[in-house]
Amino acid sequence: MKQVVNIDELRDKIDSIDHQLLKLLNERMELVKTIGHIKKTTNASIYRPEREKAIIDRLTSDSKGMLDKGAIEAIFLEIFAVSRNIELPEKVAYLGPEGSFTHQAAEARFGAMGEYISLKTIQSVFEAVNTERVRFGIIPIENNQQGMVSDTINVLCEYDINIVAEVPMPIQFSFASKNENIKTIKKVYSKDIAFKQCGKFVDEYFDKSVELIPVESTSKASKLASAEENSAAICSHIAAKMYHLPILFQNIEDSPDNYTRFLIISKNFNNVSSGNDKTTILVKLSNDNEPGSLASFLQSFHENSINLTKIESYPAKEGKGFKYWFLVEFEGHKDDEKVKVIMQDPNITVKWLGSYPKFC
Repeated sequence: MKQVVNIDELRDKIDSIDHQLLKLLNERMELVKTIGHIKKTTNASIYRPEREKAIIDRLTSDSKGMLDKGAIEAIFLEIFAVSRNIELPEKVAYLGPEGSFTHQAAEARFGAMGEYISLKTIQSVFEAVNTERVRFGIIPIENNQQGMVSDTINVLCEYDINIVAEVPMPIQFSFASKNENIKTIKKVYSKDIAFKQCGKFVDEYFDKSVELIPVESTSKASKLASAEENSAAICSHIAAKMYHLPILFQNIEDSPDNYTRFLIISKNFNNVSSGNDKTTILVKLSNDNEPGSLASFLQSFHENSINLTKIESYPAKEGKGFKYWFLVEFEGHKDDEKVKVIMQDPNITVKWLGSYPKFC
C-alpha cells in the first residue's frame, strides 16, 4: 500500500532544518566578527577572492546531494558578502544606472547588503577607487559576442589600479509587467540593444499593434513599466526587483551563450596565489620596430609552458608615431617563477594590472 506523504510533517522538518541553519550561520558570523577585529589591527584585506574560491571548490567536491556548483556558489557568495559587511562594511562603486547588469554583477559578489554607489562613466568609477572614496569598483571588460570594452582598457592605461577579481556573468533578460495577462500589454520598454537581443521572443509574443519603445537603460524601462498601466519592460531581474515589477518570463534572450566579464578593481590590492590564477598586464615593446619583436615576446610564453589567453593592441597615445600597449592575459600568478622569467625581458615595459583567481 502506497504511503501517504504528509506535507505538514515535511514542512515541520524544513522549519527545523532552517532553525539549525540559522544557528550555524550565527555561529559562523561570530567567528567572522573575531577575524574582522584581527584584520583591523593588522590592516589586512577583508575581501579575499582566492579564499572564497577555495571554499566553493572544496564544498562542490564534497557535495553529495542535489546542489551543484552553481547553486553552492549562489548561496555561499551571499554568505561571504554578509560576512564581509560584518567584518568591515565597504563602499562599492559600479557603472550605473541602478538595475544595470553591472549593478547585478556587483551584488553577485558583494551581496544585497553592500553599500553601492552608481556612477555614470567607467572613468568616474576608476576615479572613485583611485581617490579611495570607495574600496572597490565594478566595471565591464568584455562581452563574448561584442568584444572588449575599449573605454575600460583606455582607463586601465591611465590609473594605477589593481584588478582584484573577475565576475563572468550570463546576460539574461526578463520580461516584467504588472499585467498578468500578456494580451493586455500595449507598450514594451527597453534599451534598443535589448530589443535586438530578445528579437525572437518579441516576434513570437507580440504583433505590430504593440509599441516597442527604446529608452536609455533597462532600469528606466522597469521604472516606466511600473508606473504605467498595460505596459511591460525587458530588463535585468535586479531592475525588476528594484521597481517591484513581477517577472512573467525569464531568460528571454535569443542566445543562451551571451556572457559579459566584469572586473572588480581596487587600489593597492594584491592577491596571494590561489594555485589557479589569471594575470592581466599591459605591455609596451621598446624594440617594436624590429621584425619579429612581438612574436619573440609571445614565443616566451610557449617556451615557459604558460597558456596565453588574450592579446589585443591599443594606441599608446604618445608622440607623433604609432606606438601601442598590448593587453595580455595568461594563466598563472605574477609571483610564479616562470612568469618572472618572461618579465625580465629588457625590451618590454610592463604595467601589472593584477593576478586573481580564475573563475571562467
